[in-house]
Amino acid sequence: MRCFYSTELELELPKDHPFPMEKFRVSKDMLLDGGILKPEDIVEVPEVAPQLLRNVHDIHYLDRIYRGQLDPKEALRIGLPVTPKLYQRSAIEVEATRQACYAALEEGVAVCLAGGTHHAFHEHGEGYCVFNDVAVAIRDLQAKRPGIRVMVVDTDAHQGNGTASILADDPRVFTYSIHVGRNYPTLKVKGSMDVETVRYVEGEMYLKQLFSTLAAALDTFSPDLVIWIAGADNHSNDRFGQMHLSVKDLQRRDEVLLGAFLRNRVPVTVLYGGGYNRQTEFTAKLHRNTVATAKRLATEYRGS
Repeated sequence: MRCFYSTELELELPKDHPFPMEKFRVSKDMLLDGGILKPEDIVEVPEVAPQLLRNVHDIHYLDRIYRGQLDPKEALRIGLPVTPKLYQRSAIEVEATRQACYAALEEGVAVCLAGGTHHAFHEHGEGYCVFNDVAVAIRDLQAKRPGIRVMVVDTDAHQGNGTASILADDPRVFTYSIHVGRNYPTLKVKGSMDVETVRYVEGEMYLKQLFSTLAAALDTFSPDLVIWIAGADNHSNDRFGQMHLSVKDLQRRDEVLLGAFLRNRVPVTVLYGGGYNRQTEFTAKLHRNTVATAKRLATEYRGS
């Protein structure tokens, strides 16, 4: 199972910043140290080609990000320091997702050890999301395989408003999102199927909602590829997720989702999504757990 990553993903942030930027490096190290991945499983990626970003994002917005010259309101909306380095690490994250999608189509499952920047819109970023990696990857896939049908499964605790906006009205794409209804973003954007949970939903209720509604989505749309934004912010100790899932609940989520797709030979690209655990390193651990489950199931179903 190939995983896509770059040492340039880690952007320097102020000490008290809530985004755990080190989670990408720490989770990657956990995967290697635990023997889940070997060094040769990890593919170092460059920046995505600018033209691919222009297929999705406004050229003036891209230019302002490239120059590090957003106005204060735009910068506040994103929530990350706006420097030329921000363009580089965001463009690399997009490329990691894009390459992971092609690898999943070839091999059944692949992972971007980052990604899931679902709050990025055509002409602006928000919620720590600069470029929409999922939308860029899908538009590139569609250019090469016009008939491909892609389902975006978003189990991050927050609605993928940017993804729903960019991919709206495209019959080749189905956007599914299960999220807390009364949580960020305040203004939701209607996707193909949006499932709202109550605040601080318990694991059993959440998993019932997830499995029943996703099954209904699959009754109406048969994908050639699933892009899964996993999310680690569903955990009960997360600062922003407002869900109350345990490690076991998240493990069950991962096993059932991945198992259902892989058992039916539907390729899956796994993306991290958000995570802001009060114990900083625990966010990386939750992402590590998801990748470990993907690796185990990929091995099992390859042999079946």
